[in-house]
Amino acid sequence: MNLYVSNLGFHVSDEDLNTLFAAHGTVTSAKVITDRVTGKSRGFGFVEMPQDAEAKKAIQALEGTELEGRKISVSVAKPKSDRGGNSFSGNRGSRW
Repeated sequence: MNLYVSNLGFHVSDEDLNTLFAAHGTVTSAKVITDRVTGKSRGFGFVEMPQDAEAKKAIQALEGTELEGRKISVSVAKPKSDRGGNSFSGNRGSRW
């Protein structure tokens, strides 16, 4: 199960996420999302746990807990196709 973790402090690393979630089960991957240009954290990340039961327990245990002085939010990540997004067609107001 892929989990979405938000409201992360800007110093939280991939390893920090891995350690936090590993206390609740097996972690396949843990990734803090960073800005492409600056390399700084964007304040959210994803954790993948292969066992749904362990992932659900991690959500219950970690939702609203503090990490680096911030209350984190943990939920099941939505698939890319369900995230909505911009239906921008690429036409930048051309008159023709």
